[in-house]
Amino acid sequence: MNEENQLNHGIQRIDSIMTSWELGNHDLVEVSTEQLTHKQVQKARAGRQISLKMMQKVARALNVAIWTNRLRDEAQKDAYYEYIHNDLFSFSKSYRGDEGWQDPNAALLAAYLSDEA
Repeated sequence: MNEENQLNHGIQRIDSIMTSWELGNHDLVEVSTEQLTHKQVQKARAGRQISLKMMQKVARALNVAIWTNRLRDEAQKDAYYEYIHNDLFSFSKSYRGDEGWQDPNAALLAAYLSDEA
């Protein structure tokens, strides 16, 4: 295995979460106050090795994008579970593995999607 393969971890959970919530890279860049770029979001989604600091920055932007653009009322906002980097990236040290992991915001996502229909 060469160094290039060690830096590529494959599509990450953040990609499917963003797709489920109908969020694009621009949605995260737009809400971020931390100078997040489209390229950084794309690298995170694709599983390219990024630093802990960058994982946390992307996770914060994801949470803000969902919170401000997808949740309709205070009850939903109170029930919302804020994703952390361990939920989103398989190469984080304390990754919460795929086996048995269920999205804690599944009910909120279902409510959002039913409102859109």
